[in-house]
Amino acid sequence: MLVLSRKVGERIHVGDNIVLEIRRIAGNRVTLALDAPRHVRILRGELEAAAREFRTPCAEDRPATNAAPTPSRVTVLEHVPVHAVGHDCVI
Repeated sequence: MLVLSRKVGERIHVGDNIVLEIRRIAGNRVTLALDAPRHVRILRGELEAAAREFRTPCAEDRPATNAAPTPSRVTVLEHVPVHAVGHDCVI
């Protein structure tokens, strides 16, 4: 593990396409900005165990890849009117 000291505004480059920048230091709290390609998974440490629980068993059998699956089609729903649902609706 590499441990570095940085000041606000300084950057750390990881590989060719990941940049970590120190944005703010206040007391014992540090604010970071992480710039990475979309296929790079970035996950807070406290969520890693929970994310591992939701992985499908067959995904663990496959070899790991760095590329995240991309949907073939994405629909963005903007300005969709929202109406109240009446009590007489049957689903």
